[in-house]
Amino acid sequence: MTTWGLVIETTVGAGERKHVEAYVVAHFTGSRADALAELERRARSHSPEHPRSPKRRRLLRDGDGFLLVIDGAWQSFVTRFSVAELLEDSAGPVVPEPAAEVPVVPPAEPAADVERYPDGVPVKPAWLGRNDLP
Repeated sequence: MTTWGLVIETTVGAGERKHVEAYVVAHFTGSRADALAELERRARSHSPEHPRSPKRRRLLRDGDGFLLVIDGAWQSFVTRFSVAELLEDSAGPVVPEPAAEVPVVPPAEPAADVERYPDGVPVKPAWLGRNDLP
């Protein structure tokens, strides 16, 4: 099943500090049509912070999303609702990729004639004196 992000881009602040911020308000698993139906339900009931005294409210269908335009006493505020397929989420569950099969090589038996410390570590490292190493 496909997971969809329900995204709201809304106007925050007022005056010179007015800007748009985006939020993923929910994830929806199912068909795109079902995700759009859920998005429409949320758009119809959405009540943004601004304007504080709305004069007119208009909900428009915009392609595969919705646009809510609310006129206030001095300014208009817009909220865009869209649905987007979730491709990756760094905070989501990690699904490990299948690992390539690595042949299991049994460990080599230690040479019996090598001098070792009591804990089993060789006194002379195996690489010491090799000519094939840089």
